[in-house]
Amino acid sequence: MSRVQAALSVDFEFFQHAPAYRTARGTASESAIGIDAVEFLLDAAAAADAEATFFTVSDIAATHGDVLREVVDRGHELASHTHSHRHLTDLTTAERREEFAVSKGRLEGVTDADVTGFRAPSFDITDDHFATLAEFGYEYDSSVVPCRSIPGWYGGEFDTQRPVPASVVDPAAPAGLTEVPVAVMPALRLPLTGTWIRFFGVRYTLLGMRLLARRGIAPVLYVHPWELVDLPEVDGVPNRVYYRSGAYMRRAVERILATDFDFVTVRSLTDGVDGPADDRSAGTGDGLTKRTDEREWSL
Repeated sequence: MSRVQAALSVDFEFFQHAPAYRTARGTASESAIGIDAVEFLLDAAAAADAEATFFTVSDIAATHGDVLREVVDRGHELASHTHSHRHLTDLTTAERREEFAVSKGRLEGVTDADVTGFRAPSFDITDDHFATLAEFGYEYDSSVVPCRSIPGWYGGEFDTQRPVPASVVDPAAPAGLTEVPVAVMPALRLPLTGTWIRFFGVRYTLLGMRLLARRGIAPVLYVHPWELVDLPEVDGVPNRVYYRSGAYMRRAVERILATDFDFVTVRSLTDGVDGPADDRSAGTGDGLTKRTDEREWSL
């Protein structure tokens, strides 16, 4: 009997890329905080016979191209998390286009891998998001979180929980693009991973995965490498960023990978998803909802 599929995705960024660090008063003396966790993630995935998707900030390629090549060589998917990890709604149209183009080009140039997936920093997307993705040759997006509205963060715009044609999320999206939403807890409608695994504990995540599996939904999880290391104290970084980071998160990842799920790449979840928008859950039904509220962007 085949196991239920799930996807463990890694938002491959350093602590220095995180908005909570960028807006802090202090700075860290270390560089590339989180890089040490990548080897742990690769080894943990190998031990569980799991594949993962690394949504990668491409400016990492300039100094750690060898790590990106190892990710690909060990059988994992490389995807884009922009070039500089700036929020897309803070950029001009020209700047956004550069983030999409440079990221794909740098990642493919360093690794010789096909980069077809994209995830926006903080899940922050704009009205021209899917058109721009298609223009630069991306095939799928994973920037939708179908969670309740979380004041100061995100949510409240979408309901779609399964991989769907992007036109289900935005009727103006070009044909051929797929949206792969991030997993949320049924009924509660809060994300299962990222900050939430640290807030609510790994048993919360495991329960959510099982509940989604019963509904025939492959859970799409995400973690950041910097969450898996011992972070330096930086003046102005909120305490919640430090909560259960380091050893707790490493154990949590190992427990998740030890479950009876078949961990595959996010790209593989797009197989068989095609055709026009139909009666599948489409969130607001009015296309993309503009984000106009004030946000902390602290994840």
